[in-house]
Amino acid sequence: MKRQPKYKKSGLKPGDQVVMHTCYESRKEKYKDKVWTVESEPWDLCGSEVVRLDGFSGGFATEYLKKVRGER
Repeated sequence: MKRQPKYKKSGLKPGDQVVMHTCYESRKEKYKDKVWTVESEPWDLCGSEVVRLDGFSGGFATEYLKKVRGER
């Protein structure tokens, strides 16, 4: 039986505020310093942990998201 790949648990949950970092999208002017709201519980997609972000199509890898504390 093939084992499922392990992925890092981010601890993100719906309602958390995050920003993108160290990825292609984080360098685009459109997304730079944009605060996103997590819309879903994390899930495994091909070995990567992903979440849905309000206003972003599809899942986004949690390894490129940083939780924001307080207001920006």
